[in-house]
Parts: sequence; C-alpha cells; structure tokens
Amino acid sequence: MKLRVPTLTMIGALCALATLSASQAEVAPTPAASQKLAKALEGRTAGQPVNCIQNIRGQAKMRVIDDWTILFRDQSTIYVQKPRSECVGIEDGKYALVTRKFGSGEICSGDINQLVDVGTGFQAGHCTFGEFVPYRRIK
Repeated sequence: MKLRVPTLTMIGALCALATLSASQAEVAPTPAASQKLAKALEGRTAGQPVNCIQNIRGQAKMRVIDDWTILFRDQSTIYVQKPRSECVGIEDGKYALVTRKFGSGEICSGDINQLVDVGTGFQAGHCTFGEFVPYRRIK
C-alpha cells in the first residue's frame, strides 16, 4: 500500500496535535507552584471562564506561578491563565512574555504571545493563551 505525501503530512499533523493536547493534561504542577497558587487564591472562589480580560495600558498586573500558570489581577479579581502550550522559561525569568495587541485593550484566549530572551532580546518561542478563570473574594 502506497501512501501519498498529503496523506503522510496529515497523519503527522494529527500525531503532533495529539501529542500537544496530551502533554498539557499530563503536566502536574510542582508542590511549590501548587502552594504559591493556593496562597494567591486563598479566600476566593472560581467563576465561569471568560475568553478575554481588560488590559488597558497594562492595568492587569501579571504574576507568574510556573511555566503553565499565570495570574492576572484586575482590581479585586484574579484571573488564572493556563496557557494551551507551555510558556517555557518564564518561571525562572529567563524569558519575558510579550503580547502585541493593536486597537484592543484586551488579552484573549487564543492570543499567541512571544517569549523573548531577557538577555539578548531574541525571540525564543511562543505560547498560546487559553480561557481566563476569574477568582473573586467570598462574601
């Protein structure tokens, strides 16, 4: 049986996609990351995930928990961002997360963010945001 090149390409793409989607599900946070996240969300409860959050002039303050978890604080709400792909190197400060948005004051699910080497300024990869889960204080 002879497979044509487009068929092989499609099979390869599907295998790569399956690997990427499985890799995020298999990654468990370290105990230190779990502890940092629990402390940051203490006294708060999760709301329904949202696709976008406001970030006019960088008002949503970002805090990195690990390469798989980023927090954004907008006033009293903390949004938990679990990127669809790992943001390799942001936890240890080796890379900076750069988002380029023109004409919008929002950060959204599906945004592709560049990872830039802090020392050289060269692009070192990218990661894609997923939905944002809001955590608000329990009243």
